Amino acid sequence: MKIKNILVSQPQPVDLEKSPYGELCNKFGLNIVFEKFIKVEGVSAQDFRRAKGTFSGHTAVVLTSRHAVDHFFRMAKELRFDIPDSLKYFCISESTAYYLQKYVQYRKRKIFYGKQNFPELLEVITKHPEEKFLLPSSDLQKTSMIDMLDKSGVNYTNAVIYRTVAANLSHISLSEYELIIFFSPAGIKSLETNFPEYVQGEQLIGAFGTATSNAVIEAGLRLDIPAPTQTAPSMTMAIEEYLVEKEKERRRNSRK
Repeated sequence: MKIKNILVSQPQPVDLEKSPYGELCNKFGLNIVFEKFIKVEGVSAQDFRRAKGTFSGHTAVVLTSRHAVDHFFRMAKELRFDIPDSLKYFCISESTAYYLQKYVQYRKRKIFYGKQNFPELLEVITKHPEEKFLLPSSDLQKTSMIDMLDKSGVNYTNAVIYRTVAANLSHISLSEYELIIFFSPAGIKSLETNFPEYVQGEQLIGAFGTATSNAVIEAGLRLDIPAPTQTAPSMTMAIEEYLVEKEKERRRNSRK
């Protein structure tokens, strides 16, 4: 089956033409459509209290995404919790740290950040053993992150204040696409929620990350394009490898 139309379960890049997806489109004449399969919803203050959650008693907060930043300040407002000026902020990256400017005066706060991933941030966190950390998180947080915090002996409280749910995809016709790309297990759950009668057939599925790949298989689907691999560290590179190999295969068959 020749691939012409691809559905990517992520928001469209800001500058599609200059992105790796734009390069794929130009190189292979593809039509790539971007659609968010999941959305983030805040946990209500009532539900948070019912789960015995509290922001009180913490001297620092760990923020692993912009969602975490937004919902931390939203929940603080709903709880009528006055965030102390002395609170320290530990952010997953510099860009997440700068995002705090939406809510606080950046230069007047104690803000720390890692380079881009959680192990690097954890190195910064462990240099402050006297702090009691609050970890605003989603219901689908990475278990690896919790394991690292536990093994490091960090004094922290896990606070689930937002959740990932399936987006409404009723406007999408899956049959228009030869390939669907997923980036999280939640995306697979959204597929099942929105299209309970879905049958893969000849349609191809690509998945980025071990957890996503496992979710595809556990859902009884066929994984055609996994990533990352040794030769394709990104999803776009994996797609390109697949397309190139299929073209070579087509040429070999045409010579027979």
